[in-house]
Amino acid sequence: MRARALAFVGSVVALGLFLGGCVQTTLEPATDAAMKPRDKQLLANAPYQKAQIPEPYRRHIVDYHRKEAPGTIVVDSDSRYLYYVLPQGKAIRYGVTVGDEALLFSGVAKVGNLQEWPNWTPTADIKKRLGNIPSMVTGGPHNPLGARAIYLFEGNKDTLFRIHGTNQPEYIGHAISSGCIRLTNEDVIDLYSRVKIGATVVVIAPGQGDSPNNPQVALRGFGGNTGNAF
Repeated sequence: MRARALAFVGSVVALGLFLGGCVQTTLEPATDAAMKPRDKQLLANAPYQKAQIPEPYRRHIVDYHRKEAPGTIVVDSDSRYLYYVLPQGKAIRYGVTVGDEALLFSGVAKVGNLQEWPNWTPTADIKKRLGNIPSMVTGGPHNPLGARAIYLFEGNKDTLFRIHGTNQPEYIGHAISSGCIRLTNEDVIDLYSRVKIGATVVVIAPGQGDSPNNPQVALRGFGGNTGNAF
C-alpha cells in the first residue's frame, strides 16, 4: 500500500513538472472588460451549462518560445492551444477545440474579416456529414459560432475556416470540430478585442506541434478523456 501511495505521489509530481517544465505561466484573470452589454445579456441566458475548463486550458500568460511577431495568432492543434503573441517574449495562451486531423486547416493565413455574434451558414460538406441541420442559424448563444468569429483568408480568398466561439464549451481540449478552432465565448471575446484585420495566423500541421508542454499526453496518462466526442 505504501509503495502504491509513493508511486501515486511521484506520478502527481511528474505531472506537475511535465505541465510546468521551464515555462513561466500566469493564469490570466477572466474579466468582462472586453464584453459589451449585448454580450453580457446573451451569455447570462446561454442555453448550455457553464463548463469547468481544465486548468491547463484556461487563459494564461506564458513565455513564448517561437519567433512570430506580436499580434500573430498561432494554433498548435496537437496540444489544443492557441497563442496570441505579445511583445517581449510573452503570449496569451488559450485552450481550444480543434478539428479532426482530416478536417483541420494548416498553414499560414490572414485575418480577413471579424464578426460579432455571426450567423452560421453551414457548407454543403458540413450538411452532408452532419445530416439534417438548418441552412442558416442566426447569431446568438445557441449558434455554433458563438460570440465572435475570426475569418481566415489566403490572399483575398476566404478559406471557410474560422476561429470562433462555441455553444459546447465542455469540449475545449478535444478534437471534434469540423475543422474550425473553437474557444469559449469569454475567451473568443477577449481574443477578438486584440486581433486586427490583416494579422497573420499560423496553424501548425498535426504531428508538428512544438508547445513546451502538451497536456494531451499528460491527461491521457491519467485516464483523461481526450478523444473525439462528436
